[in-house]
Amino acid sequence: MLRTVAVVLPDDVAPFEFGVVCEAFGVDRTAQGVPPIEFRVCGARAGAAVSTTVGCRIVPEFGLEGLDGADLVAVPAHGYDPPVGHPVVAAVREAHRAGATVLSVCSGAFLLGEAGLLDGRRCTTHWMHADRLAERYPLAKVDPDVLFVDEGTVITSAGTAAGIDACLHLIRRELGSAVATAVARRMVVPPQRDGGQRQFVDLPIPADAHGGGLQQLLAWLTEHLAEPHTVAALARRARMSERTFARRFTAETGTTPHRWLTQQRVLLARRLLEDTGLELDAVAASAGLGDAALLRHHFRRATGLTPQAYRRAFASRG
Repeated sequence: MLRTVAVVLPDDVAPFEFGVVCEAFGVDRTAQGVPPIEFRVCGARAGAAVSTTVGCRIVPEFGLEGLDGADLVAVPAHGYDPPVGHPVVAAVREAHRAGATVLSVCSGAFLLGEAGLLDGRRCTTHWMHADRLAERYPLAKVDPDVLFVDEGTVITSAGTAAGIDACLHLIRRELGSAVATAVARRMVVPPQRDGGQRQFVDLPIPADAHGGGLQQLLAWLTEHLAEPHTVAALARRARMSERTFARRFTAETGTTPHRWLTQQRVLLARRLLEDTGLELDAVAASAGLGDAALLRHHFRRATGLTPQAYRRAFASRG
């Protein structure tokens, strides 16, 4: 379960990545059916201001004792030259040893490397820092081409938006798809991006892509997955030509509209299989996948399981 989350702030922390963790775990969403989470902001010492990358300071309520008993310890992006000091590193290492899952956003992976938590594990970070991470921690298996890597008790993510993906993935893993979808809806982001919930997710946004612009459309689509959609109709809704829309969609999601819709429909089908007793034809219709045969085709391709096998394994989460 995920009852207590501690975010640890080294000096030179990045406020946006800190905000990602706060938004995912620190906001009270019980009114939307999200279980309460105790959220602790921790620094080297309680009440001692922590420097940031943008010239302001953050004053954590907790010192490193706030990591004690946490189910999750999150490490936002931070400056890594010189490496983070020993007390913070030791506290994160000890929290992991005591049973906490540890999650890093962007360059937060460097603190995990200092703690020895990346040794022998697959991991990732922002593509700009990947070579340096591999050089500094040669026992780590750095993959620069993924959104995040889930190694069980160690989860690392790439740049800013990938931190959202990793957080939602962890919420879904620990609390179920309905909770992850509720959090994603409040954050106005897709509950899952390209690649499905495997051990890693393929990077959907090219390094030189310019994001922004389709978030509202994507959020609307997640609410209307059962309806038929064509590229022409979506382009009209986005007030773009079909050619511009297709190019923009691929730049922002890393995939085509058809493939993105199929992935989101499979995700919805997963939630319906977990949370309802609907027959497969009804699940398929509700998710916009036509009939049971088409559902089985897309579901097995995305997850490696048949819908029946998935329901047997995960229906208890509902």
